[in-house]
Amino acid sequence: MKRILVTGICGFVGHHFAEHVLKNTDWQIVGIDRLSYASNGFDRLRDAIGFPHHRVLLFSADFTQPISCGMAKEIGHIDYIFHLGAETHVDNSILDPHSFVRANVVGTRTMLDYAKTIEGLEKFFYFSTDEVFGPAPNGMAYKEWDRHRPGNPYAASKSAGEMLCMAEYNTYGLPVVITRTMNCFGERQHPEKFIPMVIKKVLAGQKVTIHSDPSGTKAGSRFYIHCRNVAAAYLFLIDRVEPGDCYHIVGEREVDNLSMAKFIADRVGKTLDYELVDFHSSRPGHDLRYALDGSKMAGMGWELPKNFDVSLAKTVQWYLDHPKWLNW
Repeated sequence: MKRILVTGICGFVGHHFAEHVLKNTDWQIVGIDRLSYASNGFDRLRDAIGFPHHRVLLFSADFTQPISCGMAKEIGHIDYIFHLGAETHVDNSILDPHSFVRANVVGTRTMLDYAKTIEGLEKFFYFSTDEVFGPAPNGMAYKEWDRHRPGNPYAASKSAGEMLCMAEYNTYGLPVVITRTMNCFGERQHPEKFIPMVIKKVLAGQKVTIHSDPSGTKAGSRFYIHCRNVAAAYLFLIDRVEPGDCYHIVGEREVDNLSMAKFIADRVGKTLDYELVDFHSSRPGHDLRYALDGSKMAGMGWELPKNFDVSLAKTVQWYLDHPKWLNW
């Protein structure tokens, strides 16, 4: 039985990961979360795992602050750290870059400092993003060791966190592993994100704005991936990875945002009222396309356990059955 530490456990990716671990292992989980606006308190954990849970120990704490000796004692021994906690919303990073530096750079530095105090720590997983590479030209997908060129403050803060991790591995031998993934979706996502936002607007008969190119004719695109698949990828990787390396967890296929919105409207049973808007020209940082090359993990034998279309359809239906999650 392993004992793992998960930062941001009350967040979107964090709670899905915790749910997957509890269902598929006998591990014990220690969680850290500062319960920001994006956490919705403990509601995600209550809904997903029936929190309080006998295998989950939770600390309401800000990981940008040093882990105190008393808290470290209560946490106890840890085999793996999954540093999932972060500020993630690009719009917010454009309005307030400093909060992203605190959470994603200073917070990562603090967790690395704590990790060095854990004797026998097996792995430190840093959850990063496709956005560190900046926009991807059509037909191109970035490989793990391609250069970074972040195009907004959020992406820059995640890139900086990666650099701190690699410096820690190179200098001190901390067993750091970096993963990058793309646009995650699933149940209990904050309605500021695209999929629940579209569901909410379609239900209300409101116009949906779609990120487009300057001509207003070509929608932006993403490789969407359900959080269950991301969690499964972590369990697949855990005994196969090498410290100091990077791995891309990639969605099944590329989907443009207009097609995504039309799919959602069709599942909701309403007509999509939309407008293609060139956000990037007025607010640089809203990149039109991101793409990661997933051949490295595919070569290791990784296959997505859940089909994209099925996962998306189930997710939309889940929100229709649980409308309170569209209004928080």
